Amino acid sequence: MSLSVDFSIIGHRGAAGMAPENTLCGFQCALDEHVHAVEFDIQRIDNELVVIHDNTVDRTTNGNGTITDFSFERIRELDAGDGERIPTLREVLELIPATVAVNVELKGTNTASAAADLLRQYDHQQLVSSFDHAELRQFVAEGSGIPVAPLFGRWREDGLEVAAALKAHAVNVSDRIAIPQRVADILNAGFACYVFTVNDVQRANDLKEMGVTGIFTDRPDLFAEFTRSQRVPNP
Repeated sequence: MSLSVDFSIIGHRGAAGMAPENTLCGFQCALDEHVHAVEFDIQRIDNELVVIHDNTVDRTTNGNGTITDFSFERIRELDAGDGERIPTLREVLELIPATVAVNVELKGTNTASAAADLLRQYDHQQLVSSFDHAELRQFVAEGSGIPVAPLFGRWREDGLEVAAALKAHAVNVSDRIAIPQRVADILNAGFACYVFTVNDVQRANDLKEMGVTGIFTDRPDLFAEFTRSQRVPNP
């Protein structure tokens, strides 16, 4: 995901602070705010890739139980907020125009192969990320050529080595560990650096000054000064 902007605003789980997260209405909300990219999470149920963050449905739907308790048909019956259904990866990719990039986070195991097969069919600028670096290695092994980024909530001393072994495009880090020297080390090693999750304009400006490539935000409406002045050109 190499966007032609100086500082990318990425809708986190669509626009999780404005609409039900990881739903089609949430993604449309992010698009309406002119985000440069949209981030979302995928898990595999039966043979389908669905867009949901947690390994349970309790927090984001009117159901309860773990993802593995559900068939694809049953999970699609749940209300994910405001009458929305849990979408499939294909439905999300069909909604998002090719001029907007996508960051797909692999949440469940056994997502890599199916995700690579489906993402190959679409023309978006793409980045695939995960906290599960083994699953990310499997995605790379699928040979799609789609760029990847390991995720770090806490920094590891071998973090740059992990990224290098994956031949990663980027290193995505939590805001709480995005300190100037660490950002500089990531950039100097040749990686892009995206920071999650930032909902404060002053903090975003500070990160931009550090050289951060972009931020994930639940509130893309707060960042019009970045999105309206830095439109991504048609590919």
